[in-house]
Amino acid sequence: MHDALRAGAALFAAGHYRAAHEPWEEVWHDVRAADGDDAEESDDRDERLLQGLVQYAAAVHHARERNWAGATGLAESGREYLDGLPNDYRDVRVGSVREALAALEADPERVERRSPEPVVVDGEVPALTDLDLDATLLAAPALAEALGYDEEFDVETGVEYARRDVADGSERSKFVRFVFDFVRDAEHRAIVAQRLDQHVDRRRRKEEDVKGLFG
Repeated sequence: MHDALRAGAALFAAGHYRAAHEPWEEVWHDVRAADGDDAEESDDRDERLLQGLVQYAAAVHHARERNWAGATGLAESGREYLDGLPNDYRDVRVGSVREALAALEADPERVERRSPEPVVVDGEVPALTDLDLDATLLAAPALAEALGYDEEFDVETGVEYARRDVADGSERSKFVRFVFDFVRDAEHRAIVAQRLDQHVDRRRRKEEDVKGLFG
């Protein structure tokens, strides 16, 4: 969960508000699945934190699109999710997000005058260049989808190959390197995505050749 919190916060800080909600929403589904249906047995604070952050990212996104009604509605629901949580929970400065949601609800046009309040995790605003491997692997597919790279390049499979290589003890694999570069190097992101896609295609063909030997 901590990696997802940092990944989303870094995407948010970089201005990728649409992408930011993806890591948070993904882990929210995991938390809900783990809790099951018995609300009396589960502590729903994690779910409320994650949903509050998701609503915050969505509210900012709608405000920047000048959908004022959508922004205020999401800001209100996000604040309600976070109400009652400690000001600092799961290493997230919840109090600042709550205040930002209240301000956005009252005046969604504020996003045109100033940048939205960042999400502070571990006492800092994470940058994409600060993310460790696990958080980067969560940020990459969210960024690819939000920016439209997934329509042309298979970044998602590149991330999966990176995960497999790490599991096999190959943290210095080219897939790991390309995923880091894709997230961190905005200037060359398109070129990195293209090269990653090419390596995905080569590896996929090699795997198919091996299957053919034993098919």
